[in-house]
Amino acid sequence: MKRFILIVVLAALVAGAWTFSRTGLHRIYLPTATGITAKQVCSLHFVSGLAPERARALYIDPLLGDAGRFVSMSVGDGEVRSSIFGLYGQRAAFREGLGCTLVHDADAFDPDLALPRESEFAPMPLDAAHRDAAFDVAALDAAIDAAFAEPEGGGRNTLAVVVLHDGRLVAERYADGITSATPLHGWSMTKSLAATLAGAMVQRGEIALDAPAITDEAALEETPEKADITLEHLLRMTAGLDITEDNDGTDPNSDMLFTEGDMATWAARRERLFAPGEHWEYMSGQTVLATARMQEEIEGGLIDDLAGVRDRVFEPLDMGSAIFETDQAGNLQGSSYMYAAAQDWARMGQLYLDDGLAPDGTRILPADWDEIVATPTDGSNAAYGLGFWLGHPRDEALDTGYYMSGFQGQFGYVLPEQNLVVVRMGATNFTSDGGYDLASAVAAALRPAPAPEPETPPVEEAPGPEVPEDGSPQ
Repeated sequence: MKRFILIVVLAALVAGAWTFSRTGLHRIYLPTATGITAKQVCSLHFVSGLAPERARALYIDPLLGDAGRFVSMSVGDGEVRSSIFGLYGQRAAFREGLGCTLVHDADAFDPDLALPRESEFAPMPLDAAHRDAAFDVAALDAAIDAAFAEPEGGGRNTLAVVVLHDGRLVAERYADGITSATPLHGWSMTKSLAATLAGAMVQRGEIALDAPAITDEAALEETPEKADITLEHLLRMTAGLDITEDNDGTDPNSDMLFTEGDMATWAARRERLFAPGEHWEYMSGQTVLATARMQEEIEGGLIDDLAGVRDRVFEPLDMGSAIFETDQAGNLQGSSYMYAAAQDWARMGQLYLDDGLAPDGTRILPADWDEIVATPTDGSNAAYGLGFWLGHPRDEALDTGYYMSGFQGQFGYVLPEQNLVVVRMGATNFTSDGGYDLASAVAAALRPAPAPEPETPPVEEAPGPEVPEDGSPQ
């Protein structure tokens, strides 16, 4: 039987069949299958420190399904290669400080670029006294226990949970082999970084939300109306471009992520389907365009761009573990490719609770930026703001908050009313990740704030005897 399946697969490949069916993603374009394997295993191994076999088993094989048996990979010195019987080969290469990049054209790729860290990861100390005073500790522990519990059939794979309250670390837990310093893949949580970078650049006067965002000459020549697309349209997902994202393994977004060497140019030249602001649709390519536009305002080349992100966001927030990856052309991959320790993801959420101020009091974001990112975008059914998802209509505790969210169960909740940040990272596939339940249970574990003591009315003194102006007794 196995021999028959192999013959059928080889015949299909020779005949030009470009997709696998019966995968975790329903079907998958073959270069996407090899691309996601090479890219993800490279980053998860060289950036996150996971063994290649564990990285593939957790993050990749559940997506490939039956197709996985035909996708081979090899790990070399700073690179991962993947192919299907020697066809559709893809290579991802690691560079210090830049993470991993899919190399589609070796002649257009500089393997020697590097950006060593200026600072190392700084772990937060656990504030047990604050935790004990502010929380029902048993309820808090139970919430985290539930987040790590596997449902029937497994697949939840929670890797890290971090909870901040009043800016203090009150809880953290990690899966085996994961530590507080392990950079973890945020997937689309990266879009919230893009919104944060935009805020930092607006604060510095380097860019405006209404700045024209499409600058590719060929795109504008073909469709002049694209000149009306602004940075805000891109960050709010209302640019109207055809960059469909439905995670079926053959959608344009999958092609962009795993087969295109210049994602920003590819996205800019996609068909314009709607006028800017007319139609909301979640598409990662719009955020890729947004970060590419912001790069244009940071002087210099790729190393300068990455150093600029560090200077504007990572360094002021002590996010020493953060790695922001790029495509081969040097576009910052602002939709999907940031890695950071769970504590550092939480630090970015805390920035919003701290009114846009860094721990040393330096203003990073405009004073109203939290209101801007949490303002619902027209057409999103009040679900999406600017780079952040909004609230949870079925849960009062979460309804006034907003959150970072990424594929395979990445969450970072910012809850202003409770002054909480709740981060959950994992490799969840085809089951509930428990992120909503975790944030809700953590909020419920807070002890009620003590009622303020009633003010004591001032005691009025009884008037004394009148004293004549000359002071003599009467």
